Formats: sequence, structure tokens, C-alpha cells
Amino acid sequence: MLLRHITYFLAVAEHHSFTRAALVLHVSQPALSQQIKQLEESLNTQLFDRTGRATRLTDAGEVYLRYARRALQDLEEGKRAIHDVGDLSRGSLRVGVTPTFTAYFVGPLIEAFYHRYPGVRLTVHEMSQDRMESLLIDDMLDVGIAFEEGHSQDVETQPLLTETLALVVNQRHPLASRRRVSLNVLNNEHLILLSAEFATREQIDRYCRQNGIWPQVMMEANSISAVIEAVRRTSLSTLLPAAIASEHEGLVAIPLNPLLLQRTAVIMQRRGAYQSAALRAFIACAHHLSSALGA
Repeated sequence: MLLRHITYFLAVAEHHSFTRAALVLHVSQPALSQQIKQLEESLNTQLFDRTGRATRLTDAGEVYLRYARRALQDLEEGKRAIHDVGDLSRGSLRVGVTPTFTAYFVGPLIEAFYHRYPGVRLTVHEMSQDRMESLLIDDMLDVGIAFEEGHSQDVETQPLLTETLALVVNQRHPLASRRRVSLNVLNNEHLILLSAEFATREQIDRYCRQNGIWPQVMMEANSISAVIEAVRRTSLSTLLPAAIASEHEGLVAIPLNPLLLQRTAVIMQRRGAYQSAALRAFIACAHHLSSALGA
């Protein structure tokens, strides 16, 4: 059995069609069919049901799919391990981050990492935590920065920093000079919040329910930059990590009393995944930066 057989099998399984898989693989359909037939003969079992309009995996094919994906991941990791350069004069790293981190943590992290390792190619993707975990498991990301809640058992985590959410206002806001505000003040505030697809919003809603707070949400946005600009230009306030305010001129973060809404940020990896020299250096850099921020 060759790597080509596994690659072709995975393509047909993904596209549910020999025709579409052949187009993606840039091979003829007869050649693809022949390779799949050879694979089935070597395993002495039928992997695909070809009788319907769509090509579907048989029960045996479903079982084999899990192992084929894992084998391909292991082979890709082996390739990266061979080309791993210990002195970090070159290399590559695929990083996923949830949106709040791009507002205050990712910029300094990229700056510090690039300053130390300019030869390493860094690709940063902003995405939801669910998508990040899926891409980590599928070996399409090397590392992610997200939150400790609700991660898959196929993903392992290590604590990075503790985020504290605060009431964020502009410098002209009546509360801007306050060193701390009580929770019930939120009932009188007109807020702009991140929309429901953000983990931050779910945590805010849960926090408010638990403490009997019912803020007036006047606007929602699916962009942190849009929320920040609205707060800077209007009397609206918001709830965001306090560290964001320090990175944006004209914003003030006011701690909430008596309870602080806190959450732990974590570094995420696929369980048991190979750690390249670039990945180890990136994780060390992230921990160093979190310590410098006092998080």
C-alpha cells in the first residue's frame, strides 16, 4: 500500500464522488478508480458504496477513514520533524487565535517572536474556538490561543494568562474617573456588546444572569474593532478585557465590584502532536509576554 492510495481514498471520502475527487487530485477518473480498487483488494473489503447517486463509505470504510486520517497526519508530522531546524534560522508555524486576543495580545506577541526569530514563517488565523479545535485535530493548525472552557478531549491545553473583563468607556464618559463601579451600575448603562457567536458574549450573558444584572444592550457587533470605535465615539460602554483599553488611546477600563469576571486563556495543541522547535519557541515567547503583562 502506498501513500497515494490513502490520499485518493481520503479525497473520495471527502467529496462523495470519484469524479470530483479526480478533478481535485488532477488525475483521470479511471486511474483513481483503479487505485481505490487496489486498496480495497489489499484490505479484502469494500470501502465505498457506489450504487447511489453519491458515493458513500461502507461501515468498513467509516472505520478505515479514522485510521487513514491519523496515518496521514502522522506522516505530515514526520515530514515537518525531518525539516525542523533547531537553530530556528527557518521554519513555519500555523497559529489560531480567538478574536479578543488580536486586540491586545497578538500584536506584541508577533513583535517579540519576529524580533527573535525573523526566519520563521508565521501564519496567524483569527477564528472561533470551535473551529480552532477542529483545525488542530485535523492537523491544519499547530497551536491555538483560546479559553479553557469546553475544549475537546483530543486537544490538550496549558494555562497562559488570566483575562479580567471590565466596563470599558471613553474618557468623556461620566464614569471614566471612577476607580471601580458596582455591578448594579450596569443596569443603567447603554452597552454595545460583541454578538452571540463570540465566546466573550456567552460569558458576559452568563455572568449577568448569575448576578441578577440586566444591562441595556443597545447595539451588537461581530467585530471588536467596531465595538471599540463605537465606544470611542459615543456614550455607549462595553464589557471587554481590561487589557484592551490600555492598547487603545481614549479608552478607560473600570473594574467591577464586588465580583470580577475572569477567564483563563490557554495554549491549545492536538493531543500528542509533534512540537517543532518553532512551536516550542512560540509557546515560550507567549508565556514570557504574559508574565511581562502581569497576567
